[in-house]
Amino acid sequence: MTIKEIALEAGVSTAAVSRYFNGGSLSEEKRKKIKKVVEENGFTPNALAHSMRTGRSRQVGVIIPDIRSHSMSRVLTGLASVLEARDYILILGCTYGENDREAQYIETMKRGGMDGIVLMGTVLTPYLRETIEDCGIPIVVTGQNFKGIPCVYHDDENAMRDVAKLVLAKRNKIAYVGVDEADTAAGKSRRKGVEKAFIDMGRDAKNIPSETSDFNAESGYYAGKRLIEKHPDLDGIICASDHIAHGVMRAVKESGRRIPEDVSVTGVGDSWADMISEPQLTTVGLYYNDCGTVAGNLLLDMINDPGRVSHINQIKLGYKIIERGSV
Repeated sequence: MTIKEIALEAGVSTAAVSRYFNGGSLSEEKRKKIKKVVEENGFTPNALAHSMRTGRSRQVGVIIPDIRSHSMSRVLTGLASVLEARDYILILGCTYGENDREAQYIETMKRGGMDGIVLMGTVLTPYLRETIEDCGIPIVVTGQNFKGIPCVYHDDENAMRDVAKLVLAKRNKIAYVGVDEADTAAGKSRRKGVEKAFIDMGRDAKNIPSETSDFNAESGYYAGKRLIEKHPDLDGIICASDHIAHGVMRAVKESGRRIPEDVSVTGVGDSWADMISEPQLTTVGLYYNDCGTVAGNLLLDMINDPGRVSHINQIKLGYKIIERGSV
């Protein structure tokens, strides 16, 4: 079956069929008509011939720091839905938290013929910035606001400010469990949000009892234990992620105190575990799925219609405060 025959049967132009296979701009109505004809006739374009003709592989590389992360899986879900709808294949690489591997993956994916890359960013080192700028194919970063680089990110600072205010309104001795501030979004921005909340509420923001944790419940548990041992009069603990908060909740309960009667605990992320914890966790809902869809559409625009994307797009997403039973 030829492109001309597909166009005739679908009632569209051959140019529209070409745009369909090349991932170009096309109305949803035409896309559905062409897809129906293609699927009914079992038509499969020759991938190698397509790549040689267009210089495109219809493959997008995606680099993530942790394959077990619930937030990452939600970003991937949104991204995959966009790529699948435009007939692109997602090629996944995981750094397992080793930041040096991000640049290595970018170079490998470029050599492997990826049309573009989505990087779920963590730490922007000088080497990573240089690698992104010299890459030569479109790259979109998610989860971080890297200056001068296309990105889709969350309003971490204001989200953290608002959830911290819930605790500050009810409690007197409040602590914070954060993460490594080399991670600008989850580390530095969320800490700034907590400090902003203290200032807004007329509290001392310079001497907040704090601990640093990894992004998991076990590390959060030990951070919570350290805080409780150092500050036995704590009655509120604000956490930089839901997993950390669940570990902190265990530490609080083991100390013989009740949540929320004696101690308030909050997280960030709105993970599935928040609904089955006892009590259910008050948290910040970040739009992870939307982050993936927005990043996917931005990347495909950069790949297929670079003239429309003449400036660097940096898109900040909103958030929602989800009040449950832990405050």
